[in-house]
Amino acid sequence: MLSNRLQDTALRYFLEVVRSGSVSEAATRLNVSPSAVSRQVAGLEEMLGVPLFERRPRGMAPSPAGELLAAHARRGALEADRVVSDIEALQGLRRGVVRVCSSGGFAIEFLPRAIALFREQYPGMQFHLRVEAPAAVTQAVLGGEADVGLTYSRAAARDIEVWHRQVSPVVAIMRPDHALARHASITLAQMHPHAIALPEDANTARQLFDIACSHRRLVFEPALVSGQFETLVHFVLHGGGLSLGGEVTMRERVRRGELHAAPIRERGMNARAIELQTLSGRTLSKGVRAFVEHLRELLPPG
Repeated sequence: MLSNRLQDTALRYFLEVVRSGSVSEAATRLNVSPSAVSRQVAGLEEMLGVPLFERRPRGMAPSPAGELLAAHARRGALEADRVVSDIEALQGLRRGVVRVCSSGGFAIEFLPRAIALFREQYPGMQFHLRVEAPAAVTQAVLGGEADVGLTYSRAAARDIEVWHRQVSPVVAIMRPDHALARHASITLAQMHPHAIALPEDANTARQLFDIACSHRRLVFEPALVSGQFETLVHFVLHGGGLSLGGEVTMRERVRRGELHAAPIRERGMNARAIELQTLSGRTLSKGVRAFVEHLRELLPPG
């Protein structure tokens, strides 16, 4: 990438060792020799007069000084990306790459639709969409591995700028012909007699569901547990029973009449929020900022 050529070689090599955890892996990713990486890191340590890594049996971890330098290096890399994007925009090239990281549900339909709509206006823009657990999305933004994060959050994160935040209650999803589909909202007691498919424990909807069940002293025996949201949805579509989701995730399928979504009327089921995140203090490129503004318009319920 052109932006790589605007960055100091030693810092680029150092940051790759931080990301990969080893000199040899960093050398492979950079397509250089391990000795070249070692020389650059050693040069930085000699210049600063402190060790930048703790050498461990299974790799290398940044020292406290290394963590500080890594934060500086990440911001420099992001700034170089922005400068290149802005120069291309001045040339009228209308091109660039937006790196998005999201939790699983948003990547199924909401983000692909949002990207397709955005590219109707800016056909030269390219996207890389990475899917992670909610907390890992924020870490990807903090680490400079993603320009934009879209995730569920239950608490504020340091060094994260939140461009949009909306409460996202957990909803029960079912087929329109399910026995509970005549209700606009339902309780856990109403759900209990029916078969249910649940996300894995790391999922925020599952966490809130388990807390609410504990308050009600109800135990659900799920027919299916899966970390793949599409698996849960297809269980529901094939008549398997109920599952859990969020309004934004299910919006298009509900609009098309494929599914019915009913908020779960229990304490604590709205104790999470959707957050649209970027790294605090970072100057966004024109393309990234335009896409963030695009998502801010699409996220609120119609």
